[in-house]
Amino acid sequence: MLSKKFRFHSRGGVRYVYQKGKTIRSPKMSLIFVENTRKFTRIAVVVSKKVLKSAVGRNRIRRRVYEVIRLRLDSIPKGVDYIFVIYDKKIIDIPFGEIGDMVDKLVDESKICYNKENK
Repeated sequence: MLSKKFRFHSRGGVRYVYQKGKTIRSPKMSLIFVENTRKFTRIAVVVSKKVLKSAVGRNRIRRRVYEVIRLRLDSIPKGVDYIFVIYDKKIIDIPFGEIGDMVDKLVDESKICYNKENK
């Protein structure tokens, strides 16, 4: 499980990322990101009821994605807020490594976008 330090603690932070952040999409999930003023990264995983009606299934998806992120936390840039939005219920059956590849690809694309903004 991802440490509480790296999670959002209020809806205000999540709302800010949704309003001000940039979005990168992939076939099964998207990533919304924005720079923050902290020295660490905050991360959220959102799975809507539209994706899967069962809370057990939504929580399983969320836990799997959080675990992938926890294992790759060193490669994720510091000082950026990330929200991973899941919009395909098939992600519950995808092998763990493929979820990791999707997360890596989205984070790498966000680094490219982030570096273009700062130039």
